[in-house]
Amino acid sequence: MADTPPIAASYEAALQELEQLVSQLDAGQLPLDQLLTRYQRGAELLAFCRARLEAVENQIKVLEGGELKPWDAA
Repeated sequence: MADTPPIAASYEAALQELEQLVSQLDAGQLPLDQLLTRYQRGAELLAFCRARLEAVENQIKVLEGGELKPWDAA
């Protein structure tokens, strides 16, 4: 596993790579071994993005006094 790329440096970078992987998978033009490798990478990136979002949500809870309140974007 020495040639496994590191997880992205940021949420945005991970999301961009994940979108590219989904496009490649949707195209249906990859050989089976590449398909599996890209699917695994996508699963890693998805887990990274979910963890980052959960961490931000937990920080918001702390800032809001332990209660996550709906965000009013108005």
